[in-house]
Amino acid sequence: MTRARRVVVTGMAGLSPLGNDWKPVRSALREGRSGIARIPDWDEIDGLSTRIGGLVELAPPEAWPRKKTRTMGRVALLATRATELALQDAGLLGSPLLGGGRIGVAYGSASGSKDALDRYSSALHTHKRMRGIAASDFHKLSGHTCSANLAQFFEVRGRQIATPTACVAGAQAVGYAYEAIRFGRQEAMIAGGAEELSIKDVAVFDVMRASSTRNDDPAHASRPFDATRDGVVLAEGAATLVLEELDHAEARGAEPLAEIVGFGTNSDGAHMTRPDTVGMQGAMELALADAELPPGAIDWVNAHGTATDQGDVAESQAVWRLLGDGVPTSSLKGHFGHALGACGPLELWMGIAMLREGWAAPTLNLERVDERCGDLDYIRTAPRPLDIEHMITNNFAFGGVNTSLVVRRWGDRG
Repeated sequence: MTRARRVVVTGMAGLSPLGNDWKPVRSALREGRSGIARIPDWDEIDGLSTRIGGLVELAPPEAWPRKKTRTMGRVALLATRATELALQDAGLLGSPLLGGGRIGVAYGSASGSKDALDRYSSALHTHKRMRGIAASDFHKLSGHTCSANLAQFFEVRGRQIATPTACVAGAQAVGYAYEAIRFGRQEAMIAGGAEELSIKDVAVFDVMRASSTRNDDPAHASRPFDATRDGVVLAEGAATLVLEELDHAEARGAEPLAEIVGFGTNSDGAHMTRPDTVGMQGAMELALADAELPPGAIDWVNAHGTATDQGDVAESQAVWRLLGDGVPTSSLKGHFGHALGACGPLELWMGIAMLREGWAAPTLNLERVDERCGDLDYIRTAPRPLDIEHMITNNFAFGGVNTSLVVRRWGDRG
């Protein structure tokens, strides 16, 4: 059996409604600023209840060749920019190692670009013609648009893994990348997730009455675990982590930022949309077993916390059952909303940065904890100094898919 190897993070970057590098994101998290805003274009849609979301400022570099970007919709452009910055952070941008076959890509999004799907639908169903459809549209709307475009843009020739698993897409991609390295299949992986904010995704949550309707108060709309929460606020973004086998990283002089030590994923096998406490707890148990850690080793829970009525209760009860009432817990979605397939990597990026600095952000807008939620040590009001050696980050999705990742601080105890 192949010996399990250590997997470290050597580069990371993200694009979020709070900003596109750590400095502005850090300020927003520490100062309690929200990235949610009203979106006037949605006022035109009859029957839509929500009018708010989290948008990212994206300006693709002019140096990017048209030949490599013509197959990219917005979601792939977000993924590519985040990956470019992460590879730069890792010292691998432009490296010949990328094309050697021992570095791969694992990347997720809930779906491809909806605009490309609109063009197909409009041409074929509304106008009954082929004109208006471009050959590149398929590559923009496909479920593996991010992984495929990243592989061709950066000329990566290792494994390509696409995870179109809704809200756990990016987290699963990181987990599968970790496993590919841990068990000797690759030396390094580009891993993460991206999502573009689409009215079609917004409509999904709206029709289920799971969207926040605090349209006149966007900054206070996303309220994970709060007794007055009224639903999800959707957002867009992307985050990429460069994962490497420890010896490979040290051989090229790369300094690890953190170590991924555990990954768990499972299926509820119960209901397509109803959160399941048992399944959530099971994913965390799998991650802890993989990390060979007891529950008491976790110093901070980077919660999924979407601000849905049932989801927050189910997750917090699962955390309480497994980890007890003393573990500090917070959700970053209070600050920037729910970025679907990108939320896991975004929360990992921000979580690792906080872990390295010794603090954890509060759950923005959490004023009064819902009494149905687990009896946890919820971080509220202000950032909390924390000596975090291990954090667990959770993400859960429709279809009953659950993921948990355990991260260890690198440094004096790495």
